[in-house]
Amino acid sequence: MRAAIRTILLEVARLDVPVESLDDQADLYEAGLSSLATVQVMLAIENTFGIEIPDRMLTRQLFRSISTLAAATEQIKQEQEAA
Repeated sequence: MRAAIRTILLEVARLDVPVESLDDQADLYEAGLSSLATVQVMLAIENTFGIEIPDRMLTRQLFRSISTLAAATEQIKQEQEAA
């Protein structure tokens, strides 16, 4: 999952640093993630994983790092599969 998120970031986030140089905990905003890019990342994650990110989760904290994105995506997948 983290590899897929890294690919998404590489393709749509337009970060100021190479995605490959970031560890999973690195602050994506410090790496150059913009508010506009978060929308693109959100849409790409939804399309890639076949999920819908609920409005309650759409916070700055969700997009903080690769780890937070991966954890939220996994949680959403589990919730939506259980529903």
